[in-house]
Amino acid sequence: MSAVVDAQGLGKKYGRRWALTDCDLEIPSGHVVGLVGPNGAGKTTLLNLAVGMLSPTTGAVQVLGAPAGTQQAKVGYVAQDTPTYVRLSVADHLRLGARLNPNWDDSLAQQRIQHLRLDPKQRAGKLSGGQRAQLALTLGLAKRPELLVLDEPVAALDPLARREFLQDLMEAVADQELSVLLSSHLVSDIERACDYVIVLVDSRVQVSGEIDALLDTHYRLTGPRRDPKDLPRGQFVVTASHTDRQSTYLIRTEQPIHDPAWTVTRLTLEDLVLAYMGRDVQPERPVLEVQR
Repeated sequence: MSAVVDAQGLGKKYGRRWALTDCDLEIPSGHVVGLVGPNGAGKTTLLNLAVGMLSPTTGAVQVLGAPAGTQQAKVGYVAQDTPTYVRLSVADHLRLGARLNPNWDDSLAQQRIQHLRLDPKQRAGKLSGGQRAQLALTLGLAKRPELLVLDEPVAALDPLARREFLQDLMEAVADQELSVLLSSHLVSDIERACDYVIVLVDSRVQVSGEIDALLDTHYRLTGPRRDPKDLPRGQFVVTASHTDRQSTYLIRTEQPIHDPAWTVTRLTLEDLVLAYMGRDVQPERPVLEVQR
């Protein structure tokens, strides 16, 4: 399966601060990928590098098999503030989209506008936040991209508008068979829409892979206090906590856990994401990538 995004040693520095560091990432096609992490983790920087809006300080990134920024006709991008032009009408936006995009699907755009019950004559500045987000999504989808990149597209929406946006996105993915890279700091959005996840913390990718595969290889172990060096080889410790008598580990392993001293529990996606977000970020720690 080919990669829609392939980053090797990718980094971006602003002054003395690294917004993204040592990013090695290969995102296979055909997935709805959730990029999750706290505010300031580097999610927007990674997306802007991928769509060619920023140039890397170190390393390189390819999108759809070519250097980032050279495949504009094949990449749809909805930025964090779901950009629309406040003085332009809905119909003006569609006309602009048709002029700027060689693969523009006007029939798709018009059908979505009718489905959303948007008045073509209404200026974007008079639309609600949810309506502007849907208009921006329509522009992204109607250019018929192979990859759709969405940067926190529902962060400012109320729960109902957020659910409607994500539902429309999933329907579009099923209809168009496109790949999606969606950033969010809300795990619930990732659970609802994505089948692949990347956790980014303090400018570093901590883990990436298909969600089902990640959940099948991560466990919580609770039992008598034990030093981590006494754990079997092949059990990678993500987080650990201890009391005087008890240890709790969150581990990654592909091997069965046979030790009867442990109480073993499976993780939710939220458990897994929060564990990686809460661990100390150290350069020497390996990035975990799990695929099937």
